[in-house]
Amino acid sequence: MKVTIKDIAKKSGVSVTTVSRIINNKSEGIRQETRERVLQVRRFEWM
Repeated sequence: MKVTIKDIAKKSGVSVTTVSRIINNKSEGIRQETRERVLQVRRFEWM
């Protein structure tokens, strides 16, 4: 099953834009705990 940015955003409780910014290392202004949550969901979903 293919995981999309929309899937990660929904499970993380953030917008698609926020996920994109984090994945592309342009997360300036995003709280560290939000960044960590998104990356954790991404790791879990891609396993």
